[in-house]
Amino acid sequence: MNLIRKYNVPGPRYTSYPTVPFWDEKGISVAQWVKSFQYAFDESNETEGISLYIHLPFCESLCTFCGCHKHITKRHEVEPPYISAVLKEWNLYLALLQQRPRIKEIHLGGGTPTFFSSDNLKRLLEGILSKAEILPDAALSFEGHPNHTSKEQLQTLFDLGFRRCSFGVQDYDPEVQKAIHRIQPFEFVKAVTEQAREIGYNSVSHDLVFGLPKQHIENIVHTIRKTGELMPDRIAYYSYAHVPWIKGVGQRGYDENDLPKDEEKRALYEIGKQLFDEIGYVEIGMDHFALPSDELYKSMQNRTLHRNFMGYTSGKTLLMIGLGMSSISDSWYGFAQNLKSVEEYQNAVNAGQLPIFRGHLLNREDLIIRQHILNIMCRFETDWSDSNMQVTALDGLKNRLAEMINDGLVEVKGQSLRVTRAGIPFVRNICMQLDIKLLNSKPKDNMFSKTV
Repeated sequence: MNLIRKYNVPGPRYTSYPTVPFWDEKGISVAQWVKSFQYAFDESNETEGISLYIHLPFCESLCTFCGCHKHITKRHEVEPPYISAVLKEWNLYLALLQQRPRIKEIHLGGGTPTFFSSDNLKRLLEGILSKAEILPDAALSFEGHPNHTSKEQLQTLFDLGFRRCSFGVQDYDPEVQKAIHRIQPFEFVKAVTEQAREIGYNSVSHDLVFGLPKQHIENIVHTIRKTGELMPDRIAYYSYAHVPWIKGVGQRGYDENDLPKDEEKRALYEIGKQLFDEIGYVEIGMDHFALPSDELYKSMQNRTLHRNFMGYTSGKTLLMIGLGMSSISDSWYGFAQNLKSVEEYQNAVNAGQLPIFRGHLLNREDLIIRQHILNIMCRFETDWSDSNMQVTALDGLKNRLAEMINDGLVEVKGQSLRVTRAGIPFVRNICMQLDIKLLNSKPKDNMFSKTV
């Protein structure tokens, strides 16, 4: 049986464990989250620092492929009140701490962070940074829309300490761009990439997507060849997640017959992977490629690569605070997600409340499985010879993986597991066999996007 057809099933992307649909139905109280947050802060602030994820949700237009939490508007007067709310939320967290936070990582995500003016970005970041210590090796990064990122914005963020930027490219074919409502000429991407490098950014990343409507092999080859002319330091090569039942009208903007199916979609991935290899990129994790000179590659080599709600990162912190609408905070021992609408979020914060509406406290089993899945995602291997890494959920794992072992995707020897080179495209499927919450449930077919 064709492996693509065999393993192309709905499955999580594992930016967390447990995945959000399997968080405890009872949720988490604000008091429980505060206790978990404070414990993680006290344990890690002095040794490794903390991470901040700041969600800036506004976009001027809707891209029909997008699965992010966003708010579509052309009214830029929404910027000041939103920034005020984010800074108030930051102050609510600061009031819970006994010492000044030491920041190791900040990421501005969206939405479109460069929707915000240079002055407002400066106001936001100065408000955050003025009340914290920035570690010497801190990694500050942001996501930008090539059509809406000015040299002034790049310079402003650089002056504030940002050295990494990521630009959403998706595909350079005009027909594909029209289908996904993302008209973005190569010249715009080239200009913003070169400006970032001229200013001094040492890591520029491009996001590409395969499996988009009306996308074929020649589109991907053209897009990657053009990408090779710019040689970004990192490339995220995402599989398009078609989840219109979650994201609503945006992903109903084209006929589903326009989407490449199974083998055709996997062929897009394989030719992309081959071309990346030819022009000098190394696959460092699921969907991600980097030049050997980039920090992400180096972190893979020295085994410090980490994965969380921001995706792959070059270092780990125990605590990640999520600020802004829909952001998810992670204390390692628990998760807490903010309210998902701008109005609800701002109203809660302006009332002096942490804007949390759901979360999950991890038990011992959760923590052990989380570490195993993280190991597989970041190192393509894991080991449970240490009794501290053993849990009953691992019983029968080899049997559950029997078909994948026979198909040459994974090896299980004694108390260790290794993903083969052929198995890397199916790493989500492999992790699903450790996901006891998924295995014990009967998830709806439309709960997750397909793994291929």
